[in-house]
Amino acid sequence: MARTPKPTDAELAILRVLWTRGASTVREVHDAMAGARSVAYTTTLKTMQVMTEKELIAREDQRGQHVYHARHAEEETLRTLVTDLLDRAFGGSTSRLVIQALNSRRASPDELREIRRLLAAQTTVKKRGKDHD
Repeated sequence: MARTPKPTDAELAILRVLWTRGASTVREVHDAMAGARSVAYTTTLKTMQVMTEKELIAREDQRGQHVYHARHAEEETLRTLVTDLLDRAFGGSTSRLVIQALNSRRASPDELREIRRLLAAQTTVKKRGKDHD
């Protein structure tokens, strides 16, 4: 399986728009980002052309318009970014990453519930694995 390319910050901003809106023209992406980033339309266009070459997004012609969509699911891209961060910054230590994340930003009650659920699921999987050894 081919690795998901790692997007730059600007490319990730464009991907967020495409994941949220679905297939969109350059103008639609540019307008959606207008509040968050002040870049020229030509910069958005050029970035999307580069993203097409990197196979982060794909372009289709629909009724004379170029429409773009993300080539990789959001989960897949985020997993690639987190794995890279985990390896580079935390030496592969999941616990160090989680501890740093929780110390850096306050988690919402919903986020904490999800974290507890994931931890419980991990514990259950590990116990089952030991029972079958």
